[in-house]
Amino acid sequence: MRNTKCCPKCGSREIIRVPDNAHRYLANSICVTKLAFVKRVPVARYVCHACGYVEDWVENQRERDVIQKAFG
Repeated sequence: MRNTKCCPKCGSREIIRVPDNAHRYLANSICVTKLAFVKRVPVARYVCHACGYVEDWVENQRERDVIQKAFG
């Protein structure tokens, strides 16, 4: 949905991007250290307004590099 701007389930073009902040408590993020609140990578959500289908994306290449380093 992020790239196509179209829902793969229903074909709707009404896509809502919900940004996240890794420093917000209980954020939609990925913990990349043993201490959950020390280092988190934010995950943006893309929601189809028509059917509710959701995709999660780590949008920043540097943050994807951090995940790769943490989890191999």
